[in-house]
Amino acid sequence: MLIPSRFSTPSSGPPRVVIVGAGFGGMQVAQSLAHSGAEVLLVDRNNYNTFVPLLYQVAASQIEPESIAYPLRTVVRRTALTRFLMADVKKIDFEHQVVETVNSVLPYDYLVLATGSQTQYLGVPGAADHAFPLRTLDQSVALRNHILQRFEQAEQEPVQTRRQQLLTFVIVGGGPTGVEMAGTLTELQRSLRHDYPNLDWREMQIVLVQSGNNLLTNLPARLGHYTTRKLRKLGVKVHFQTRVNRITEHSVEFSDGSLLPAGTVVWAAGLEAALPTAETVPETAAKRKLKVQSTLQLIDRENVYAIGDLAYGEQNGKPLTGVAPEALQQGVAVARNIRRQLRGQAPQPFRYLNKGRLAIIGGYAGVGKIGPILLTGFLPWLMWLSVHLVYLPGFRNRLMVLLNWLHGYGHGDRPIRLILTPKAAFSRPSSHTRTCTS
Repeated sequence: MLIPSRFSTPSSGPPRVVIVGAGFGGMQVAQSLAHSGAEVLLVDRNNYNTFVPLLYQVAASQIEPESIAYPLRTVVRRTALTRFLMADVKKIDFEHQVVETVNSVLPYDYLVLATGSQTQYLGVPGAADHAFPLRTLDQSVALRNHILQRFEQAEQEPVQTRRQQLLTFVIVGGGPTGVEMAGTLTELQRSLRHDYPNLDWREMQIVLVQSGNNLLTNLPARLGHYTTRKLRKLGVKVHFQTRVNRITEHSVEFSDGSLLPAGTVVWAAGLEAALPTAETVPETAAKRKLKVQSTLQLIDRENVYAIGDLAYGEQNGKPLTGVAPEALQQGVAVARNIRRQLRGQAPQPFRYLNKGRLAIIGGYAGVGKIGPILLTGFLPWLMWLSVHLVYLPGFRNRLMVLLNWLHGYGHGDRPIRLILTPKAAFSRPSSHTRTCTS
């Protein structure tokens, strides 16, 4: 294979760090290695970083897709020794220390794997073909188009049972993504009432399905109970101890044999690590995550690190969760450890500083846990918005999202209501793009 000269590492040149994946952790490693003296190559199949926590707001017509995407070449152009390569990674050869893409072979001295996670359909028949995941920007736009198309179809549908099916939205999974999507659909419903005056909005159903007995299980049970009450007050039908057996183009079949006609199914039930193909697969844990040492190095590879959703590590006897703040801190820690190795020093263990957890529900309400303090209502909702605005990369992106929030929450309107697909797209797409290097 071709080794492009601009990406080759001469034996007399600076050490090469290759970062696979430009999500929260990968982009943070690249930024933190600036001026380290190492040549840094950031590789991703997209030329932008996606702010994943706000994907559901793109899907619900609240913000533009471009406002949560940040060009990666803007990140790397500030440092002479940092480069970006837009490519699909085919295989990693740990023995020969190379990363193979479709068109090139990239040698490395240090490797950082930050390929994130991908949707796990848990073996449910029809889920991959008929449910909408929400992990990439393309998927969020596809879901937005589909949701708006359903309203357009419902307004023209004379048969009541068919209208009810078109206006039934089922969300599978009661974690943060499922809760956020359910809440924002209730807000979207209110904002669209003026656009579709002929619809009987009592025919619309938002159904949240959870296999366990509470929502937001990563937070204290009390906050999950509050979330359930709030969603039900907003009109969401929350079902516990309910599993999905099958998903078809027009319905959802549950484990008890019941069948619910539905026009839209959002899959927020499972994730697994997006593990790159390798000559020799490193040691893995549950959900295909790579086992790492306390320093975030692979168990048997001192010059290879794994972070974010791809990595399995423990702190105080409990698994790390892979949330965005954790990945950002891991990115800083990995860059610091590589700098130490470049100086001939031993890497240091990673310690995650948990600053708290927040989740947004909808209807100007949220929940949160800051230290021992549990929060519910308007304050955690406002804190969630503020924190995500701060972490969103790019001044222009922050400004655009803030303006959309002021317009949306202040006027009760959703301004981004464009269906950006051909007329033939009124039919459901048969498959959805997955990503391994988010």
